[in-house]
Amino acid sequence: MSNDLVAIAALLWIVAALLALARRALPVARVLLAAGCLLGILAAVVGLPNGVAAVLLPTRLAGEAVTFQLAPAALWLMGFGLAPACLAALLASPAPRGQAGWVFGVAISLIGALGVFGLQHGAALLIAWELMSLGGAVMLLNEHLNPDSGRPVLFMLGLLEFGAVALLFAVLLLSAPDGSLAGGPAMAAAPPWLAVSVGLLLLAGFGAKLGLLPFFEWFPNAYSTGSGATGAIMSGVVLNAAFFALGRGLLEWLAPSVPSVLGIIVIAVGVVSAILTALYAFQQEDWRALLSFSSAENASIAVAMLGAAMLFRADGHADLAGLAWTVGLLHLAGHALAKGGLFLTADCVYRATGNYLIAHTDLLRRGHPMFGIGALFAAMSLSAMPPQAGFVSEWYVFQTVFQGFHLQSLTGRLVMAIAGAGLALTAAVALATFVKIFGIGLLGRTARHLKPVSAGASAAVGLLGLAVLATAAGMPRWLDGLAAANPFGTDAVRSMHDGLLLVPLTATFAFISPTLLVVAMPLLALVPLLLVAGSRRYAVRRAPVWYGGLDHDPERVSTTALTFSNALRTLYSFVYRPRAQTEHETNGARYFVQRLVFTHDVAPFFGPYVFRPLTWFVVKLSDGLRGFQSGHLNLYLAFIGVLLAIILAIALL
Repeated sequence: MSNDLVAIAALLWIVAALLALARRALPVARVLLAAGCLLGILAAVVGLPNGVAAVLLPTRLAGEAVTFQLAPAALWLMGFGLAPACLAALLASPAPRGQAGWVFGVAISLIGALGVFGLQHGAALLIAWELMSLGGAVMLLNEHLNPDSGRPVLFMLGLLEFGAVALLFAVLLLSAPDGSLAGGPAMAAAPPWLAVSVGLLLLAGFGAKLGLLPFFEWFPNAYSTGSGATGAIMSGVVLNAAFFALGRGLLEWLAPSVPSVLGIIVIAVGVVSAILTALYAFQQEDWRALLSFSSAENASIAVAMLGAAMLFRADGHADLAGLAWTVGLLHLAGHALAKGGLFLTADCVYRATGNYLIAHTDLLRRGHPMFGIGALFAAMSLSAMPPQAGFVSEWYVFQTVFQGFHLQSLTGRLVMAIAGAGLALTAAVALATFVKIFGIGLLGRTARHLKPVSAGASAAVGLLGLAVLATAAGMPRWLDGLAAANPFGTDAVRSMHDGLLLVPLTATFAFISPTLLVVAMPLLALVPLLLVAGSRRYAVRRAPVWYGGLDHDPERVSTTALTFSNALRTLYSFVYRPRAQTEHETNGARYFVQRLVFTHDVAPFFGPYVFRPLTWFVVKLSDGLRGFQSGHLNLYLAFIGVLLAIILAIALL
């Protein structure tokens, strides 16, 4: 039944793409997109916990059969990723034009993501991967929310194509032992260095989409050219598909005897990427840029858990490896819901103010309660506050790295301890980041006239926020649905809860219960509510803030996004390398300033040292090769003659 639902979902997305190409019935096309997403979610619910049977597709690649099969982990990530995509498709992009192209891009991206989740052939996976990237670019280019959208999208495509080339080499190396491009555990007899090389290629290829270093630098500018609806799709189902593909490549395609050094490298890349992206997210003043860095941060945390699973497996701890892999799945499930809710919140800010700046809007007081509840729950989850899903998954993350003392090697134990410290720093910065975006972006008072948040948008944000809470409260039940998603042949997932208690395989080490917290925390909230109710007979005295003895505008003297993040910018100036510039515009008179212009920014971490030298090299190389395009026929014939001579020489040898 699940395969039938998936097939219908894919058909609906294809029809939506065709309607968009014909520029006909775009509202119908959006409904078809949402209906396909709902069918995909239903397929995940029906197919878990055992997955679905393999289906032979009526096509062949390189003379080989192509099969489609959704594993339990794929169903899990796909189901949670499609939830925000469904609501984003219904609400659509707030861009005033380009709706047809945007719908087409969404459809292509979803079809590509479905292929990444289910195609069991290396070459077919590459085609689906490219479709997913193409769909994202089409979405961004058709929204026209940024007048200079071409350059960021081109930069994104350049890095993604670098990753695609790395994946191509990885698939070719995987096919070397038996000549099959289908992928799979074909490197059992390969030397360790070759397995590590393939693992690094997979990490670079899929990491380009996940935002691992140095690829996360395309995130803020590319996401900032599009809408929150686009961000919800790219940080939900697309990001989840990339993580699943990376996990399948490292855990299934490579032999179980891969050296532990590859797991250490994956952990290091994940933790360092999480720290850097969290630090850069805190400095952003655009909703989309901040949330994009946060998406890269959460993907990096999941990748660190993937590395921990590899390290535990190499050391012979299959149960702990299953724990780490499952924690990565839990983390991205909650992230997809919460991040989708905040991206749709960003679109509400745009519709109300006309921009995506993190500034005072007072939308919580002016909007529907469902809007405020959904945005609050999503922000709480992404800042790992109880009892939300993000708190549960990050608690599991720390419990996993604490298990590093089971490793035999001192290097492994040190890596896990340092990873724990790095992830703790990431969690602290993430908390401050979402205090900033929620407190300033939604709570800050303003006297400006703003458009109200629509009922549909409020309902969408509220539903995603409540889904985040439901995911946390129902985690014991959700874990039963992941019982078969463990590729290590153990029953570790069922040992991650003891009744309503969540435990890291054993209740004697640590435990929490988000299900009970959902009941207990409202009861504890009755205490301050009773105190407030009992003190109403006393008058509340309000006094203005001292402002040099002058009358002041509360909005002008309140905390801004810059002042909130400036302290951390100063502390970590060696990372940020902040730049500030003040310009005085005068009307010819030196001492009479007409306008004061202040600009500030943080320098990219890898741009000056990695991407700029590569760009310079490519430009110089193209200048040197320009002579080959002289237009002289005799020169071209000479080139052909030299090539023929080389081919004949190779054939004779």
